[in-house]
Amino acid sequence: MGGIFQLMEMLTLLICVNSTAEILPPKQVGAQPEHTGNKTECALLQFAADLGVDYTPVRKALPICHMITFSSAKKRMSVVVPLSESKCRIFTKGASEIVLGLCTSQLRLDGSLSPLGSDEYTRVNENIIEKYAKQGFRTLCLAYRDVDASEAEVLTWSDDDVETDLTCICIVGIEDPVREEVPEAIRQCNKAGIAVRMVTGDNIETAKSIAFKCGIVSPGDGSLVMEGSEFRERVLDGRGNIKQDEFDKIWPKLRVLARSSPKDKYTLVTGLKNAGQVVAVTGDGTNDAPALKKADVGFAMGICGTAVAKDASDIILMDDNFKSTVSAVKWGRNVYDSICKFLQFQLTVNVVAITMAVIGAVFLEESPLTAVQLLWVNLIMNAFASLALATDTPTDAMLDREPYPRKKALISQTMAKHILGQAAFQLAILLPLTFVGDTVLGLPAGQKYKRESADPTVHYTMVFNTFVFMQLFNEVNARRIHDELNVFQGVLRNRLYLSMTVVQMTLQACIVQFGSIAFGCVALNGWQWLVCLGIASLVLPVRLLLRCVPSRFLPHW
Repeated sequence: MGGIFQLMEMLTLLICVNSTAEILPPKQVGAQPEHTGNKTECALLQFAADLGVDYTPVRKALPICHMITFSSAKKRMSVVVPLSESKCRIFTKGASEIVLGLCTSQLRLDGSLSPLGSDEYTRVNENIIEKYAKQGFRTLCLAYRDVDASEAEVLTWSDDDVETDLTCICIVGIEDPVREEVPEAIRQCNKAGIAVRMVTGDNIETAKSIAFKCGIVSPGDGSLVMEGSEFRERVLDGRGNIKQDEFDKIWPKLRVLARSSPKDKYTLVTGLKNAGQVVAVTGDGTNDAPALKKADVGFAMGICGTAVAKDASDIILMDDNFKSTVSAVKWGRNVYDSICKFLQFQLTVNVVAITMAVIGAVFLEESPLTAVQLLWVNLIMNAFASLALATDTPTDAMLDREPYPRKKALISQTMAKHILGQAAFQLAILLPLTFVGDTVLGLPAGQKYKRESADPTVHYTMVFNTFVFMQLFNEVNARRIHDELNVFQGVLRNRLYLSMTVVQMTLQACIVQFGSIAFGCVALNGWQWLVCLGIASLVLPVRLLLRCVPSRFLPHW
């Protein structure tokens, strides 16, 4: 039994001393203790606490005289603590197969030491490390070494001299459980045409297991999983430059990079961008900063991320949750779509208004729309329309399509079809209404060369009213930019849009009925209102007809 206590004592000493993490007392009665620092070290400290060991007095009793900080290249860290004036103890922890390879002996349950040769290394690696790794456990090897040397002597040693001839205490397995919402978030990313790749320092078997649980890879999907060393060997030349031809053979199927370094992450991001891909990167460590900076969008962790990582990123995830990246994708697409909606609406209004003004000036020696009326139309275009069209909340339907290409035109061919089609239809109605509407409808003429006075006329008031309501009905059409069938979908959820629509229609009615000389209008009767609204509402079925027109031959900008 004494040997077991000796082993447990050595284990807990290493956990307490070779760590920078802390467990803080609960802030409230009944709350859980707060863990700060590296999550792996927090898990080890909690394990020691569960064994009844408080790390605080241990650290005070064994002050660190030298520390070899964790390196992503070496994948281990060590501390040196003095035991006496002429003796020191080295505690090392790190990637299990790497640290185990530095061990020449192992601490047995009875407290004795036994040699750790190649056969024993193979046995431990196959029966313990790989077994744990395949179950998704992150495995660490904890080791120590007693040296007959003073503190001053040890400080003169190189890192390699310190981390050698170690004695293995144990192999620990730490499970980093996949959050319940992560598989669904990754499924949504895949549905949205976003390939999720995992770059990790974990053992390749651990990485595979986690990737399967998350849904990053699936059986039989041909996904490529490789270690960082193999990746570097295949895609980098002797000077460390990317061999893009080789990289292009790998990246389409690559899903997991295990035992990788931050340099591998940076190489992957650079290669993907060189291949024309739009790249988003998540990271929390200082070493992730170059990749976060290089990516098109860098996501830093708000809770466990370092200040350097946050400064290098574009977006900070306040909850450290991968699901939040899906929300970011939806909001990003929503913002882009909102801009396109506004452009589709505004360009249609501009084309119609400018054409009306030019043709009126040429043939009628005046614009059928007065300056004040055009100012009101401009207010509809810029203020009210932007509020109405840019306030739709994102929906999951936005994840049902592929991402926009990096060099996608802002105005798509589908948008161009509706802009030109709606403008042509509106002009086909408004121009005849301007030139012969008085005759057809039996109204006093509004044309300058026909009317007897400069007073506003019912004729031009109907032209103005029809024009404005065409834009208001087309504002409904502009809510959809991908040839969707139902332009009214979700309209009742957007209260601001409904409010803006009611405000615009109410103000337009007030301008027509009470605007008089100020707006150049004459109050219309019920029949005249029905004519204006009936003609204007035709823009809705016209959109349905435009859906049947192929857009691949149209221009895009």
